Amino acid sequence: MNTECQDAQLIALLERVARQDQVALKALYDACAGKLYGLALRVVTQRELAEDVLQDAFLKIWYAAPDYAASLSPPMAWMAMIVRSRALDMLRRRAVQRTHLTQELDETLADTLDGEGPTPLDFAQASQQAKALSQCLNRLETKQREVVNLAYLRDLSHSELALQLQLPLGTVKTWIRRGLDQLRVCMARFA
Repeated sequence: MNTECQDAQLIALLERVARQDQVALKALYDACAGKLYGLALRVVTQRELAEDVLQDAFLKIWYAAPDYAASLSPPMAWMAMIVRSRALDMLRRRAVQRTHLTQELDETLADTLDGEGPTPLDFAQASQQAKALSQCLNRLETKQREVVNLAYLRDLSHSELALQLQLPLGTVKTWIRRGLDQLRVCMARFA
């Protein structure tokens, strides 16, 4: 079928649709839906959305058919413009909805991260420092490591350590001082 004959049939169907002829709308749909669906699919790229666009476009065609002027545009171009317009409108609506969702997420994250508590970066740095400290502690002599651990992890005083380990107070102080010096040098390499 040539383009002029096809245009004439579509114009006749649009004239009947303008008079609210539902049979004509069905015939128009059967004749054009495949091409118009393809156009909608190219714009929105998802089948379900393209189907919604096509349905919305034919509803618009139903109401706008009285305004169609064959002298201004071929019928397929006129309907394609409606489909394209509806598809772009849908994309805009979805973009606005996504923007609203991302704004809510951004606000939630901002509230979470702006607090006084540690951030994920703080946790990562603390984890690296803990690993470095563990490596440095393992380099100490066993007795020095034990004294430093008891002093700082259990928060025992020098005299409490001397009593618990049954060592002279001066020895405990020396081991802690030397252990801390070695830890300082070792941790400087990780900084």
